[in-house]
Amino acid sequence: MAAAACAPAARPSLPSISSGELRSLWTCDCELALLPVAQLLRLLPGALQLRGDLLQVPGPGEPAAACGGFNVFGDGLLCLDGQLCRLGSYIKRYVELTNYFDYKDYRETILSKPMLFFVNVRTRKDISEERTYALLVNTRHPKIRRQIEQGMDTVISSVIGESYRLQFDFQEAVKNFFPPGNEVINGENLSFTFEFKADALFDFFYWFGLSNSTVKVNGKVLNLSSTSPEKKETIKSFLEKMTEPLIRRSSFSDRKFSVTSRGSIDEVFNCNLSPRSSLTEPLLAELPFPSVLESEETPNPFV
Repeated sequence: MAAAACAPAARPSLPSISSGELRSLWTCDCELALLPVAQLLRLLPGALQLRGDLLQVPGPGEPAAACGGFNVFGDGLLCLDGQLCRLGSYIKRYVELTNYFDYKDYRETILSKPMLFFVNVRTRKDISEERTYALLVNTRHPKIRRQIEQGMDTVISSVIGESYRLQFDFQEAVKNFFPPGNEVINGENLSFTFEFKADALFDFFYWFGLSNSTVKVNGKVLNLSSTSPEKKETIKSFLEKMTEPLIRRSSFSDRKFSVTSRGSIDEVFNCNLSPRSSLTEPLLAELPFPSVLESEETPNPFV
């Protein structure tokens, strides 16, 4: 791999999780995790592959996608350990939604797999070098899922059929994780935003920016980077378990997104329910949302 051939950048001094902790750790106990992208490429080649200057995520039609993987968020380009790369088959960090069915598909898609974001970190020891990390967001963890679901439910309940903009931001959790002397270069990449544009005649709150909301997602960050061969194998097994596809255990016509929900997503969208929490894993189908997936072959209709 091209990235592996480059001289390794200076690594921030971080306390790594112990082998004992990893063996006793369930994937549902992991909220957020960080590890170098170069290490992730070696541990999970089926989930992410570097092909020349293209960092490829398996698309919906590829066999590897059926085995799980990540929902990768990006803008099309990234600097991978100093090498400029294109990103294939990803979810754009900003999308526009114009109808209820796109909203449902978008919501189910982003919660169907762990999320992956790219961030570059510079150390005080070597300010000329940047190391690229992958932030993994475990959407199966009740605390993480609750923050995302509640953020979406709350804004729907407050705008009542008007347009709005909602951002989810992980910057604070990541910046607090790295010790002093380390600088997060592109923290804005640790967020994603969707904008729902309703067909409202007078959308005053939206026009004046009063319906813009940001949810700062908090969670405990695990350091999954390691140079120990034994620990790398344990981390690999841990990541493989985390990225296993969710299995729909029953069928509902309205595609419920939480087993603890008392009503359907339709009722929340129409403001018939108050925001609530999800305490267990969701019942979700692996149904990709094509209008927010970007690839080298498919243009983005939202641009």
